[in-house]
Amino acid sequence: MKNNKTQKFDLTFLLLVFGIVIFGLIILASASGPVAYERFGDSYYFLKHQIFQGLIPGLIAFSVTFFTPYIFWQKNAFPMLLLSLFLLILVFIPGIGADFGTFAHSWVAIGNFSFQPAEIAKFTFLIYLAAWTGKRGKEIKNVNEGLIPFLVILVVMSGLILMQPDMGTLTIIAAMSFAVYFVAGGSLPHLLGIGGLGLTAFWVLISSSPYRAERFTTFMHPEYDPQGIGYQINQALLAIGSGGLMGRGYGHSLQKFQYLPEVIGDSIFAVMSEELGFIFTVSYLLLFLFLLYRGFKIAEGAEDAFGKYFTVGVMTWIGVQAFVNIGAMVSILPITGVPLPFLSYGGTSLIIILAAIGLVLNISRTADN
Repeated sequence: MKNNKTQKFDLTFLLLVFGIVIFGLIILASASGPVAYERFGDSYYFLKHQIFQGLIPGLIAFSVTFFTPYIFWQKNAFPMLLLSLFLLILVFIPGIGADFGTFAHSWVAIGNFSFQPAEIAKFTFLIYLAAWTGKRGKEIKNVNEGLIPFLVILVVMSGLILMQPDMGTLTIIAAMSFAVYFVAGGSLPHLLGIGGLGLTAFWVLISSSPYRAERFTTFMHPEYDPQGIGYQINQALLAIGSGGLMGRGYGHSLQKFQYLPEVIGDSIFAVMSEELGFIFTVSYLLLFLFLLYRGFKIAEGAEDAFGKYFTVGVMTWIGVQAFVNIGAMVSILPITGVPLPFLSYGGTSLIIILAAIGLVLNISRTADN
C-alpha cells in the first residue's frame, strides 16, 4: 500500500467542493434573508448558524477523516453499522425524538442540541457497506453469501427510515447501496429483481398513505390544488421560470418573500434560478457534474476495494440527492423534502457531507490517476 501521508491528494476535487460550499453560503445569505428577519429580526441568522453549526464543525470532521488513515474506518466498519442502527432508533425514544413541525419524525433533540440521525447513518452505513462488499470479493454474486445478507441489512435500515417516515433519505440510501453492490460485482438480474420489488413497495406505500398519494398526484398534475398540496411546486416553477436567461439579479428574488415554502431548504434551487437565471444555473450544474466526474475518477484509481466502493457510494449519494432535489423543483420527480447538497440550510447535512468528502480525498492519496 502506498504511504498516504506522502501521496498528493486530488486538489481539483478539493477546490471544486469548497468552491461549491462557498457559493452555497452566498446563495443561502440571499435566500434566507426575509424569513430570518421575520422570525429572528436578523437577516443573517441562518447564514451565521450554517457557518458556526455546519461549516466549522464540518471542517473539523473533514480534517478528522482526511488525516486519519482510512484503514481505521475500514477496520471499524461493524461498529459503524451498530452506530447507524442506534441513531435511527433514537428518533423513536420519547423525549429525545422530535419532528419540529414536519411530517417526518426524523430529529433527535437533547436540550438546545439537535441533529438528524439519518444524515449520519448515510455515512456510517456506507462505511460498513464498502468494507463488507470489499471482503466478499467474488462471493458477492452468490445468493447466500452476497444477495441475502445484503438484502437483510438494507431492509433493516430501510424499515427504520420508513418508520420515521423519510422517503427522500430512503431513496438516497437505496441508490448508493445498489451502486456499491453493483460495482462490487453484484448480479445485474438480482439488482433488477430488487428494483422491481422496490417499485412495487413504493406503489404500495403511496396507495396506503393519503398524504403520499396527494403528493404523487401533484407530481403528475402540478396544476392540481395550487393553493394546497400543489402550492410549493407551483411557486417553485414560477420562481424558476421568472428567472429567464440572466435572472432578476442576486438578492432580488420575489418568491423568497414568504411566497415560496422552504426557501432555505429544499426550495433553494428555485431561488437561485430566479436570481441568477438559466445560463448561470446551467453553469452551476455543469460544475456539479464535473465534481461527480472527479469523484468517480478517484474511485476508478483507488488502490483497494474499500476505497473504490466507498467513493462510488459517496458520489452516488451526492449525485442522487441533488437529482432528487432539483428534479422535484422542476417537476420531474415528486417533492420529498430532500435538501440540495452544499446549498440547503442544515448543519448536520453539511457536517456529514464534508466528513465523507474528507475520506474521499484521503482515498485519493492512493488513487492512481
